[in-house]
Amino acid sequence: MTASASQAQSPFNPATHRVGRVLCFAAHPDDIDFGAAGTIAAWTAAGVQVSYCIMTDGDAGGFDPAHRANIIAMRDAEQRRAAELVGVSDIHYLHQRDGYLEPSHEVMRGVVKLIRELRPDVVLSMHPERNWRRIQKSHPDHLAVGEAVTRAVYPALENPFAYPELAEAGLEAYKLPWLWLYAGPDERENHFVDVTEHVGAKLKAIHVHVSQHPDVEAMETAVRQGMLANAERAGLPAGRSAEAFHVVAVNGPGTIAGF
Repeated sequence: MTASASQAQSPFNPATHRVGRVLCFAAHPDDIDFGAAGTIAAWTAAGVQVSYCIMTDGDAGGFDPAHRANIIAMRDAEQRRAAELVGVSDIHYLHQRDGYLEPSHEVMRGVVKLIRELRPDVVLSMHPERNWRRIQKSHPDHLAVGEAVTRAVYPALENPFAYPELAEAGLEAYKLPWLWLYAGPDERENHFVDVTEHVGAKLKAIHVHVSQHPDVEAMETAVRQGMLANAERAGLPAGRSAEAFHVVAVNGPGTIAGF
């Protein structure tokens, strides 16, 4: 996997920082596919274990009133098919209500529990900051995911006295190496992944979410253009495609211990 242009000033160097396991958080089924499916396809192709955690069931999504009775089952099926297309089969839900997500202790506890269970090298999450250039990227549930995950990652995840019932159940504190954030403000993005070889898989995954796309052609055009623009910002050759992230080093050799 090719990543990060030198001018992006990313703390993550793919030549030296190895990734074996990734846990991805999103608000709704389809968020991960729009934000990071190309990168995920590259990871799984390289043998990385990737898991998803969707915080809501997507029960407020869709456009057809006739689908309301079975929208949760429909969106779950769409997400599972889309995940398979990029090499992911492990999907978890927190079953929060779509449109009502908050960075509550109930949600944060669920995040800490899952990270401690899986102990990934990278947690991938939606960004907690609003994008004023394209506010549609900043659905309140998206922001709540970013805030809940960021709060959970530090200090609760690595604090052995936070949520003591988790430690009592055998889930020991864990220091996460990397937090990757997507769907945030452009100016925060410091890491670009060349996904040119995986654009087809990403688009196929997005197309699976048929309940969410009233204009499929416009959606695909916007996604393609966005990836081309990311590649240009990253300094990649013309015609390449990239996904963009705000990468944060949470724990490393220079981290000062304590919480």
